[in-house]
Amino acid sequence: MKTQLYSFWRSSAAFRVRIALNLKGVDHQIIPVHLLKNGGEQTSAHYANKNPNRLVPLLIEGDHAIHQSLAIIEYLEETYPNPPLLPKTAIDRAWVRALAMDIAIDVHPIGNLRVLRYLMKNLGVSAENKDAWSQHWIMLGLESLENQLGNDTRVGRFAYGDQPGLIDICLVPQIFNALSAKMDTAAYPTLMRIFDECMTLPAFINASWEKQIDAEGLNPSIPPKE
Repeated sequence: MKTQLYSFWRSSAAFRVRIALNLKGVDHQIIPVHLLKNGGEQTSAHYANKNPNRLVPLLIEGDHAIHQSLAIIEYLEETYPNPPLLPKTAIDRAWVRALAMDIAIDVHPIGNLRVLRYLMKNLGVSAENKDAWSQHWIMLGLESLENQLGNDTRVGRFAYGDQPGLIDICLVPQIFNALSAKMDTAAYPTLMRIFDECMTLPAFINASWEKQIDAEGLNPSIPPKE
């Protein structure tokens, strides 16, 4: 059976896995899970039986199901070793993983859909304050990444060297979020240069929001602005 990825077009976590699958050249099928319709398709009993935490992404290979984007990407790295997404040395692998976690663990979850919905629906936070909350954490995360990558000799065409890897996979969806929120990204020249490099590659382009079969409200000819 072909590898299956349960995904939502605007999910940053699913976006990461789509990029990794494309970079690895893994033939796969996207199965959309709409996170808003009917209270969220991820909350249905059918999906919860597959993924009890009721989130995307979910990767299915044969009889095995894997959730959490970083775990899925590490699995793909071990199962499909070429091209590699992690450096050869232990210290550089640790550095790459740390920066990826800065995005995927420290920044993204605070502003993800279920957190923002809870702020508005359960705590009565206004849409304006919700946006301010989300942008605050994105800005702090991008500032940290810019400081870490701005002068590091390991940075090349991409975040580590001249081949795309784990940091880039996590960075690009976060930049999509920033652009969609109409944030000023001028303070992050290194990040935006890396982002622009990534977005010349089919693996990133074909994983992006507007290329998904469940994309909504986007003109495919216009890059989405966060």
